[in-house]
Amino acid sequence: MLTPDELLTTTRAVRKRLDFDRPVPREVLEECIAVALQAPSASNSQPWSFVVVTDAERKAAIAEWYVKSYDAYADARLAAGELDPQTERMASSARYLADRFHEVPAMVIPCVQGRLEKRPADGQAAGWGSIVQAGWSFCLAARARGLGTCWTTLHLTYEREVAEILGIPYADVTQSCLLTTGYFTGETFKPAPRGDISGLIHWDRW
Repeated sequence: MLTPDELLTTTRAVRKRLDFDRPVPREVLEECIAVALQAPSASNSQPWSFVVVTDAERKAAIAEWYVKSYDAYADARLAAGELDPQTERMASSARYLADRFHEVPAMVIPCVQGRLEKRPADGQAAGWGSIVQAGWSFCLAARARGLGTCWTTLHLTYEREVAEILGIPYADVTQSCLLTTGYFTGETFKPAPRGDISGLIHWDRW
C-alpha cells in the first residue's frame, strides 16, 4: 500500500511501459472515476463527466487525429532545434506512445460542462480548476491500483472531430485532456528529479 507521499511523488506519465495487451476491467475504471468525483470543484458545481473509450474502432479513429496533431507538434520542435538529450528522451517516449495510441487499453476523457473559451477569465479558471483536479485524482487513483496513465492534450487540436466520433455535444461540452490508461510493466516508479525548492518559493513577496 502506497503512502500518500509515495503516491504523489511516483505518479509518472507512462508511455513505453504501458501494457498494451492487458485490458483494464470496467469496474476498476469506475472505481478510479468514483475517486475523481471527490475532487473539489468551483462553488461545488461538479461540472464534469468522463468519456471512457475501449472500443477498438473508436480508439483507432481518435488515434488518427492524435497522430496528425503529434506529427505537427514534433516537426515544430525539430524546426526549433530542441534536441538536447532530455528532449530527445521525451521525444522518443512520446513518439512510441503516438505510434501505439490506437492500442492503449482505455482512453479516458474528462469533460467539463460548457465551452470554457466563451467564458470570462474567472469562469475559465473555475472550469479548468475543477476538471483538472478531477482528472489528476483519476490518475492518482489509477496509480494506487497498479495502472499507469499519461495526460495528453494533442487531440484537442481536433477536439471537434473527436467529439463527432464519440457523440460529445461540442457546443455544450469542453474536453480537457485524454488520459491513456492501462497496467504498467516493469518495476515501480521513483520520484523524478526536480529543482531545489529554495529557488522556487517566494515568502511574502516575489
